[in-house]
Amino acid sequence: MRIGIIGGGINGLYLAWKLSGKGHDVIVFERKKQIGDNVICSGLFSQRILDLIPQSQKLIQNRINYANIHFPKKTIRVDFSKPFFVIDHSELDKLVASLAQSQGAKLFLNQNTTEIPEGFDRIIGCDGANSVIRKKLNLKDPKFRLGVLEIRGGPTSADFVDVWPCKTGFSWRIPRGSDVELGRIANPKEIKTRPCLVSKVIPQGLMVPKNNKVTLCGDAAGLTKPWSGGGVIWGLYAANMLLETFPDFNKYRKRTKRFFVPKIILSKIAMKLIYFFGNNVPWVLPKQARIESDFLL
Repeated sequence: MRIGIIGGGINGLYLAWKLSGKGHDVIVFERKKQIGDNVICSGLFSQRILDLIPQSQKLIQNRINYANIHFPKKTIRVDFSKPFFVIDHSELDKLVASLAQSQGAKLFLNQNTTEIPEGFDRIIGCDGANSVIRKKLNLKDPKFRLGVLEIRGGPTSADFVDVWPCKTGFSWRIPRGSDVELGRIANPKEIKTRPCLVSKVIPQGLMVPKNNKVTLCGDAAGLTKPWSGGGVIWGLYAANMLLETFPDFNKYRKRTKRFFVPKIILSKIAMKLIYFFGNNVPWVLPKQARIESDFLL
């Protein structure tokens, strides 16, 4: 099949890599001038990234085993069942782009797509939180939070992150090996931006169209973890579901909803309870806990 993928981020490139490897004619349209240009996403990925993209092993900068969650009157240590790795997001995108091209995928850069392209058997929108493809399908926008971050110098080899919950999100500190990443995710009204900060809107609210020729994946489909805003692993899981059901996009839609919707709902409930107890009756919560890295429930 002739397949058009809109967006050369991690999800679009991963799909281009895998679909090209299956013999399809794949073209990726990316609006930026180069792959990995000005990527501002946090570079924290669970161990699952190695299962999905084994070649990413060489990009690891640091290993994170647990998080300290600092509520006003109590700090809780949360151990991860699968460790997280710090990886430069730009370099990861470039790596997957090279894998896609090695399989024959064509990458067209500096392409500002404003309409759903014609002449393709299937179209996959991977064009981010403000997806043009989603808008052209007349789907409503997901809810948005705002993420901001900055990188500060100073090498550190600490194996934990610090997290400070706020009303609608949290702030974080991630040791990246050669430097430190500081960030915050919350509703836009709760965040004050500064010139040193880079920002990005983060969608939340899964939406996959009832359309067997055009579909969405990753941030374009609003697929991010409710508690952290991270979308890479969830997006790649959805991409694998698309690959397994391809070319039946309606079957892909049903499978993603069956898998992700219960996790989204239960995770939101769990996070509201944790925030309530942590801020109001912290003695109810244990001093140490253990969670699954990508799927709380």
